[in-house]
Amino acid sequence: MTNEAWPWIVIAGLGAFHGLNPGMGWLFAVALGQHRHERRIVWLSLLPIAVGHALSVATAAGLLVLAGVLVDVRSVSVVAGLFLIGWGLFHWFYGARHRVRVGMRTGLAGLGLWSFLMASAHGAGLMLWPVLMPLCFPGGVAAGATSPVVPALLGIGLHTLAMLGVTAVVAVSVYEWIGLAVLRHAWVNLDLVWTVALVLAGMVLLVT
Repeated sequence: MTNEAWPWIVIAGLGAFHGLNPGMGWLFAVALGQHRHERRIVWLSLLPIAVGHALSVATAAGLLVLAGVLVDVRSVSVVAGLFLIGWGLFHWFYGARHRVRVGMRTGLAGLGLWSFLMASAHGAGLMLWPVLMPLCFPGGVAAGATSPVVPALLGIGLHTLAMLGVTAVVAVSVYEWIGLAVLRHAWVNLDLVWTVALVLAGMVLLVT
């Protein structure tokens, strides 16, 4: 794996992980399709889920780019690392108490808003900071300030495509063949995995 390729692989991998997480959208798409007894609802739900997720990630990435342009990149790394660790601990202890509730009668716009809020609550965009930092500012503010937006946009696009692809595969597979019973018997605690990942990402930013 080359130094140039690994950030993009990580970005795509995080998108795939988000797509695998039922809390990021596929569970809602399946439940909405079953509630309305329409297969096409599962497919239609994927677009607002992806758009909402992308907007959340773009907001976090935009904050990173803005901070990196205005402030010393090392200072941004330290603050972002501490923030990620704090967010991970908050998510673990209090995240379950602040789930976004959306009814089965919601439209596509409501589903997009739900996806945006869920991705924001999980810190989906924050997790991209450790890999976007070297892409947007490879040599500090002076070297990266001229065009940090381009790699940020590419990263958001790649992340969203990976998330959408995995979400579609899982949602359709569960709706058509597997069924929601898989959540009772064969699913791991992805919230715990996500919390550990947030904390580790924060530690990476602190030591690099």
